[in-house]
Amino acid sequence: MISFDHFKTMKLVLDGKDLEEALQYSPTPGLPGLVSQLRDIQSREHNLDSVIHGTANNPLYDLSVTVGSQDALTKAFEMLLQHDCDQVFLENPTYSGALAFLQPYGVKLTPINTDNRGLDPDHLHALLASSATTQGRRVLYTIPTAQNPSGVTLDNERRRAIYQLACEHDLIILEDDPYYFLSPERQSLVSFLELDAMNCQSEGQSVTTRGLGEVDSNLGKGGRVLRFDSFSKIFSAGMRIGFVTAPIPSWNELISIFKGQISTTVEFLKPWRDWIVEAAEKHLRPEGSVPLASWTTPNAGMFLWLQLHNIPDTKSLIEEKAAAANVLFVPGQAFDPLNRPSSYVRAAYSTASRDDMNVAMKRLADLIQGCKTN
Repeated sequence: MISFDHFKTMKLVLDGKDLEEALQYSPTPGLPGLVSQLRDIQSREHNLDSVIHGTANNPLYDLSVTVGSQDALTKAFEMLLQHDCDQVFLENPTYSGALAFLQPYGVKLTPINTDNRGLDPDHLHALLASSATTQGRRVLYTIPTAQNPSGVTLDNERRRAIYQLACEHDLIILEDDPYYFLSPERQSLVSFLELDAMNCQSEGQSVTTRGLGEVDSNLGKGGRVLRFDSFSKIFSAGMRIGFVTAPIPSWNELISIFKGQISTTVEFLKPWRDWIVEAAEKHLRPEGSVPLASWTTPNAGMFLWLQLHNIPDTKSLIEEKAAAANVLFVPGQAFDPLNRPSSYVRAAYSTASRDDMNVAMKRLADLIQGCKTN
């Protein structure tokens, strides 16, 4: 059982089946129970009952839990922005964390004027009109509620005008809303996600929304909003739990990115593994000479576990002599449960260059040879 007090106002307990599920691997979108609860929240908050997975017969949206909302946001940027002709429209000023990703990414950033009502739709309209012939995808990144850093909340009139522009100019909206649940006015606010869901309804349906009346001429133009929410601002920043709600096609692609990141990392590390084994073969098992070490080639991870021959304790060799030679290994004793002397050495290869690996193995070989002659 796991339990803790939350601000001394409630006690949270995790035990039984819930604890068992929490400690196991889950599907890519997240723990099924949590995902189900989040779907219910989105249905209530954004009127998605008839369109979100889990409640709709023909779902148009679904969500996935992420490591904070920024994790999902950066993956959405990666999914949507792939060419230098792609363009991101964003509030001026805007969140520095998004800029830290976007500025070196190589896409065109177009700032939009803001005032005490938030993003100015007239300025956005002018910018969209002036870039109408631009090739590439166009994306709007916005923080509509308690905007960071300005603190301004976009009113419903402007939200509707901005969404209208998105439909007219085929603009994708990334609605980053981590402060939404902190707003005392949230029940009266209409999110871009809700506006988008309204326009995904079938023609002929009369769909109304809070304070906005009936849907206008945008039916069939929905499916252009990805929304990012976070619990970091509600419970604890260190909790790092966010979730993204998106149209099914975009959601599927994001899930593919989550899965693909794993295989990409595996493929990324494979050459490094090959290079360190190559360097070890060259210097620790030189052709025609007695091997200085033995190892098993790893099929995953980022470490090579070397057993040095005729050196029963590698601690001083690695911590003193290798360190003096500017080579960083870890003696095997550091990994022994009883802290016993060890003939092993761990080499990490995930950040070293091929040349550095070659130099390191050459210096290690020289140190081993030196021990034999002393």
